[in-house]
Amino acid sequence: NSVSPDIYAEEYSAAVDYLDTLSFVDQAHIGVIGICAGGGFAISEAKIDARMKAIATVSMVDMGAATRFMPDKDQRQHVLDQTAQQRDVEYAGGKRLYVGGTPDTAAEADNPVSQEFYDFYRTSRGSVGDVKKHTTHPTMTSNVKFMNFYPFNDIETIAPRPLLFIAGSKAMSVMFSKEAYAKAAEPKELYLVPEAGHVDLYDRTELIPFSKIKAFFDRYLRNDK
Repeated sequence: NSVSPDIYAEEYSAAVDYLDTLSFVDQAHIGVIGICAGGGFAISEAKIDARMKAIATVSMVDMGAATRFMPDKDQRQHVLDQTAQQRDVEYAGGKRLYVGGTPDTAAEADNPVSQEFYDFYRTSRGSVGDVKKHTTHPTMTSNVKFMNFYPFNDIETIAPRPLLFIAGSKAMSVMFSKEAYAKAAEPKELYLVPEAGHVDLYDRTELIPFSKIKAFFDRYLRNDK
């Protein structure tokens, strides 16, 4: 439940570290895919790890922008003040607080976005066995770290390595892929899946554009051409 954008992004480099040790892996032709928040983390890490030769994202979310999105600066300051106070409480042995995340009950999923995530994370569709109470709920004291997360800054420096942004045309998150595409340098591609929402591209195999993803990596990673 601890938020750490640096560690989340580092996991992509750690994966490449491992792949580089395998005799059957061509180190010059490694690509990555980031899904949902993972898309933002993959972009963030690709900016500083040139071993990632082609980067694709699916239903990407910029968790920094999503966390910073508040009506006004007063509300943001209120969140920062609350978090600072909570750090003192927890350091003194007080109760840990969890914020945000997916609703735990259907009754709490009172808007289309929360209903979409509830359907995936709180039902058998996206979970195996019992779902832990705090799954997807970050701690208050760590969630604030997303305020300092700006994955799209300097995204153009990834070029000339290619980028593919895939999103559902009806997804609440499509704005993030569009923003990243606008800021990125060529070669880049934005592909919108017709009639698809955000979570649809997690597991709806009839909607996930596997052929598009394969064609992208074949074009830029295959070395038998």
